[in-house]
Parts: sequence; C-alpha cells; structure tokens
Amino acid sequence: MLKRIAPDQLRLGMYVQEIPGPWMNHPFWRGSFKLEKYEDLKTLRSAKIEQILIDTSKGRDIVMEDEPKAAAPVAAESTPEAAADAAAIDIPAEPTRSRPAKIVVQVGAEQERVQAARVLTASRKAIMTMFNETRMGKALDVRQAMPVVQEITASVARNSGALISLARLKTADDYTYMHSVAVCALMIALGHQLGLSPEETRQAGIAGLLHDIGKMAVPADILNKPGKLTDDEFTSVKKHAQAGHAILRGVDGIGDAALDVSLHHHEKIDGSGYPFNLKGNQISMVAKMGAVCDVYDAITSNRPYKPGWEPGHSVKRMASNQGHFDETILEAFIKSVGIFPTGSCVVMHSGKVGIVIDQHPGSLLTPKVKVFFSALTMAPLPIEIIDLATTRSGDKIASHADPAKLHLPNLETIWASTVIT
Repeated sequence: MLKRIAPDQLRLGMYVQEIPGPWMNHPFWRGSFKLEKYEDLKTLRSAKIEQILIDTSKGRDIVMEDEPKAAAPVAAESTPEAAADAAAIDIPAEPTRSRPAKIVVQVGAEQERVQAARVLTASRKAIMTMFNETRMGKALDVRQAMPVVQEITASVARNSGALISLARLKTADDYTYMHSVAVCALMIALGHQLGLSPEETRQAGIAGLLHDIGKMAVPADILNKPGKLTDDEFTSVKKHAQAGHAILRGVDGIGDAALDVSLHHHEKIDGSGYPFNLKGNQISMVAKMGAVCDVYDAITSNRPYKPGWEPGHSVKRMASNQGHFDETILEAFIKSVGIFPTGSCVVMHSGKVGIVIDQHPGSLLTPKVKVFFSALTMAPLPIEIIDLATTRSGDKIASHADPAKLHLPNLETIWASTVIT
C-alpha cells in the first residue's frame, strides 16, 4: 500500500517510492529505493520535504504511534503506469484526464548554461552510480534512468547547444560517464531534427545514455589506460558492444532502441565496423544515429592520450569520412549542432578570432560569436559579442581556427566570461 508520511516518520527498512520535488533538488538519484542506511535516513529527515511516499508492500510500515490522521493511501495518477500500479495495490484508478501540453520556452545559450551545468552535475552522479552498480553485478533498473533523460531532454529543448557544448568538458576520471550523458543529449537533439515522435526521441535518448554500459565489463585498468592500447587490449574493449547488449537484454522494460544501439553503435556503412561488419541498410536508423553521436563526442573530448578536436573541425572531418556514416543521418546531425557548433573556435574575414556561443535557428552560417583575439596582430582584443544574424558590419566567418596554432588562452575561460566591451 502507498502512503504519504512526514520525514520524521521514516524508519530504516521502509521502501521509499517517491521523493516529491524536482529530481535535482534532493541528493537521491534513484526514484525509489529501500531505506537501509542511517546516513540516508538522517539526510531525508533533515531535508526540506513535507511528505514522502512509501510502499508498505515492499518495506516496513509506520508504527501505530506515528500514524497521522492525514496518512492515507494515495490515489493513482491518471497515467497508464499509475493505473497498472493501482490495480496491483487495489486502488481504483481515476478516469484519465487530459493534461495541457507543457510549453517549452527556448532561451539563449548563455541563459541556459547555468541550468545545463546543474543537469550535467546531477546526471554525472546518477550515471556513475548506475554504471558502478552494474560493474559490481547488480541488476540495472531502467526506470532509474528516466529522470536523467527527462532533465536532459528539457535542457536540449530550451537550448541544445548549451548542454552539448558543456558536456565536452570532461576529465579523465569521468569520461565514460559524461560521454554517456553527452551522447544522450546528442541523440535527443538529432531525434528532434529528424522529426521523431516524442516517444521515439525519448527511446533514442535512453539508448544514448546506456550505449556504453558494456564498458563496465571491461577491466578498469584497460578502460582508463592513459596511453595507446595494445592489440589484445583493444580486442577486449571492442567486446563492450556485445557485453552491453547482454546486460541490457536482461533488464525489464528496456526498449529495442537501447538494445540495438548498445550492440551496433560501432558498425559502419561500408561494413568496416564491429562487431558484425554490417553494411548500409543492415544497420537500423537508431544505430546509425548512435554511431554519429558517439564519434562526435569522442573526437571533440580531451582524452589522456590526445586533446579533443575543435567542434567545427570535427564536423568537417566527419563529413569527409566516406563510408563511415549514413549521409542522411549525418546531414541532420550537422543541422542539429550547427556547421560551427557552439564551442567552435572561428576566424572572421576581418581577422578577428572568436568562439561560437550560440546558434541562430534560421541559419547555420550566422551564429553568435564572442570575439577576443586578432589573427592579424596576434594580440588580444576587447571581448565583444557579434550576432552574425543581425549585425550590419558585413563580417562573416571565414574558417575554423586552430587554438594551438594561434597560441590562444584557455577557451573555456573566454567562453564562460560575461564581460562585454
């Protein structure tokens, strides 16, 4: 039976079914869990939460002296899942009510960066816990991934460039986890661009989030090796695709998209990929999506053995790589991230050098650029934001810029700066 209780009524052994409020506003990434640690009990009791939903059929009930008059079974929500839960606990489901669709307000990248950073921090913790539990042999509960996908989807809907560009900034220790979060976001953005339904896009996001779960079957010393892998080590890493498929195949409620992408995201159109050397139409659309998103995030991220490529240069290289990607999928991907993706370093016709900070919905060639350096004088310039979609200066992007060749300062610092002169 489901009951709502006050935090001070919590006892060890209770099964927490739901903690109200936004997922990122409390320290528990799981939507439901058995309360077995005193530290968790203490945290929940001290949190600013009025009520918590427990399931007495899965854990301890409240004791009689703690029974409040307000404690009562919770009426089922008007969703198919809630109706099924209600049937299981003998609560009659209420008739389905139509709910107004949520209106997503698109915002600028600068405005979304703060929220996107919060989403990434919380997602990192959730995925790290989920993946490490899988490494230890614990069963994966796909429902626990839903809050992560929902938060990422919301951020991408407000401004896709903000979260995707921030997700490139990984450390060696969290690469595997943040790569999964980044691929999830890229899959969602690509799904929108391809016109997939909301459910298809959600499944694509889940597939992206879990596509590398098989790496938890790879020895940690090989997975985190800072240098080049030996042939035997690379063979071990390549087994992660089949290992991931085997892990997900045993998970209740997992969708076909996640199974497909986990197994086939390293296949290539020309048949040179692995594990089965599939070609062209032998590879599903969602697996082709996974291949593009996986490679883009991998090559734009700094790794212990090589620095990441500049985003715009990466898009150009991917477009020139014949036989690797499906052309239709790649074209849609470039439209979703931009010819000059957010975070790209570019040089203008005027010689000014800048970093792309936002996209223009109506044109891939006119993003917002924060200029800070001159390629002509090789000296810093006063920071200025130029919106190429509205400026009358006539200046345009000439090409991608190589930060290393120009000996530029830390681009992340310039990007995050809010100084405008």
